[in-house]
Amino acid sequence: MIGQIRYTYSHLTKMTSNSVTVRAPATSANLGPGFDCIGIALDIWNELTLTRGKFSVSVVGEGANMVPLDNRNLVVTGVEAVFNYIGEPVPGLQYECTNRVPFGRGMGSSSAAIVIGLVAGSAISGADLSKEELTVLAADIEGHPDNVAPAIYGGCTIGVRNGDDGWVVDRVSVPEDLNAVLFVPDMQTNTNESRGRLPDRISRTDAVFNIGRSALLVNALSTGRLELLKYATDDRLHQPQRTQAFKPMPHLIKAALNGGAHGAFLSGAGPSVLALATGREVTISYEMAETARHFGVDGKTMIMAVTQDGASVISGA
Repeated sequence: MIGQIRYTYSHLTKMTSNSVTVRAPATSANLGPGFDCIGIALDIWNELTLTRGKFSVSVVGEGANMVPLDNRNLVVTGVEAVFNYIGEPVPGLQYECTNRVPFGRGMGSSSAAIVIGLVAGSAISGADLSKEELTVLAADIEGHPDNVAPAIYGGCTIGVRNGDDGWVVDRVSVPEDLNAVLFVPDMQTNTNESRGRLPDRISRTDAVFNIGRSALLVNALSTGRLELLKYATDDRLHQPQRTQAFKPMPHLIKAALNGGAHGAFLSGAGPSVLALATGREVTISYEMAETARHFGVDGKTMIMAVTQDGASVISGA
């Protein structure tokens, strides 16, 4: 259980670094019915090298021409959150970002930025924050833990708000051979606009529908009964509404299932669609790509593992 952790200087190692390199994975949130609660980590990584010196931000790779190059950058937000948390002034720092996670496609690029900043800030300051502390900071910045928790812990996680006391986060066991097949459209999604399409109230019938699917989803993953994912990844809380902005979505999900996926769903707020598989990944990829072509949607397919590893320090000096 993760509550509101109060930092004390007894935790501080004072073993500061001049430069650190860290990485954080892509993530996929919701997995269908687990809206704002469930997420998985994917084996594609953003990296950050953080060095003491005059402030600067450079970005190469995904989203390089779209993210701010000042303190509005979420990587900077993450680093500064650590120094604020431990009560120390933020030093001059140089940020060198290498982004591989598709930007604005529902694969947790913002969460990866927040988490990579937190981990780097923890390392370069010598604070050596625990995963629990990092998760509290990350979830408070992001507003919910569905992406940031798997980015920190790896694998599949469940995260819920515990009133005003903080967050409860736990890992769900998933088969080691579980892979993700994605169709990633060239178009981007604004998460806030996508969330704005969702109704403030839902029916009891839809609530029961999603509660049952969420429970079945966790059970299917943890027991390895992946044949249940076909039913467990269905949803009534957000995917039907988000179909209005991306009408090919249900057809891509159907194509993935027809190709041999265990389950398929909108990845985060979209527009990427993700299928879970333990075989036939190339066939699933082909079926999704052909369906996208039929609907005139440009994009690419990606096949990657569900990684058990979360964000980590690669090197430090």
